[in-house]
Amino acid sequence: MRGERAFRGHFVRARGRLVMGFCCALSGMFARSPLTSHLSPLAAQSAPPGKVVKSIERIFGPGTRVDTVKVDTAAVLRVSRAGALLGFAEVKNVKGKDQPITFLVAIDTANVLKDVDVLVYREPQGGEVAYEPWRKQFRGKTAAAPLVVGKDIKNISGATISSHSVTLGVRRTLAELSAWRAAGRIR
Repeated sequence: MRGERAFRGHFVRARGRLVMGFCCALSGMFARSPLTSHLSPLAAQSAPPGKVVKSIERIFGPGTRVDTVKVDTAAVLRVSRAGALLGFAEVKNVKGKDQPITFLVAIDTANVLKDVDVLVYREPQGGEVAYEPWRKQFRGKTAAAPLVVGKDIKNISGATISSHSVTLGVRRTLAELSAWRAAGRIR
């Protein structure tokens, strides 16, 4: 189907119309049911599907195809173009001062961090963690990097809790994606 991509078995339009199939995938990642109601409120938080799509396209370029790989309880997004694997991404939440911060971590096929994108920032202060100058310091890092605020990651005055939370979340997600890749659980 010209101008369309397959996503979790659904054909959806590219660009701004990718939302329907992507909503189905994301709602499955973050939905709460009686079986998951014991999970923390962070588990119920999600990013608008359109933001995830734009983030993937910004990081990996246009014309990408995204499908979901389930690993344990996580939903990893596998990104490819024309049959060639480009990398993986995962949407996660960390707790800021009072509210969850939803972010995406993307790696390439060599387990090198391509980029971090803050998809939803809910706090009244500290939104600077979503700004390009702060996020770009994560690019090119691997799971072997310390990823610690004050060492290889700069702190943001007025956003100390947010910068520490996002940095910890990125470090954990990068380690998780790299370990799954090394074990052959995502490919």
